[in-house]
Amino acid sequence: MKDIILQYLGFLNTPNLWLNTSNFKMQQWQLSNTPADLSSSENHKLRLGKLVERFVSQQLKQDDTVSILIENIQIQNEKLTIGELDCLLKKDEQAIHLEIVYKFYLYDATVGTTEIDHWIGPNRKDSLVQKLAKLEEKQLPLLYHKHTKPVLEKLDLQVAEIKQQVCFKAQLFVPFSKQNVPFKAINSSCVKGFYITQKELPQFADCQFFIPEKRDWLIDIPTHNLWQSYHTFLETLKLLLNQEKAPLCWLKKPNGETEKCFVVWW
Repeated sequence: MKDIILQYLGFLNTPNLWLNTSNFKMQQWQLSNTPADLSSSENHKLRLGKLVERFVSQQLKQDDTVSILIENIQIQNEKLTIGELDCLLKKDEQAIHLEIVYKFYLYDATVGTTEIDHWIGPNRKDSLVQKLAKLEEKQLPLLYHKHTKPVLEKLDLQVAEIKQQVCFKAQLFVPFSKQNVPFKAINSSCVKGFYITQKELPQFADCQFFIPEKRDWLIDIPTHNLWQSYHTFLETLKLLLNQEKAPLCWLKKPNGETEKCFVVWW
């Protein structure tokens, strides 16, 4: 239960990736930062993506102006699943289709030509540009698909009256050697740490480390952990890097200060 609470608080402390629609076509949903009651939660069984969806749901349920109509709606053509709508709700009687996103991106200026282009996944398998395209071209248009119409009819909703928003939160990481990069398109408050290459690791030889499991990536670094020495950490790290996996790590300096960082294989 303690881990769930730490994950939940870390989620709440994660800002929206953008604050206005000037650089993005999608309007952000502003979640309340007031923690909900997790005492009856079964969230400890969920993977990170589904866990975040549950956290969003719990925040929505404690908002008196919001009524959730349906969540995780599978849109199907006979037995073929076309896609899924994360949430349909009403806020002050306004119907809203809400898509939920939580991502971890690293800033690589060698990718693309714009600030938005430069944000990529830790293993270089995804990017902010790809996710935005998926939202704009697949996930949000699903509301208007002919096979979505029966779902809306059961809820007595007219598609033309439904507004669309996203709850897009992210933790961002910048190169260790260039941590003062100014950002204009995204919310700089999302920057939670830095990333380093294997070659840069020796300068942290006097630090201790911990590699959390994926769900715990949400957590703001706790002050108590089974910290590993630099050399013990390297043994675990090399196994991951050899598999082309870039782990998120918690780092504790000799003065007790803690930071989040990714160690990348590329």
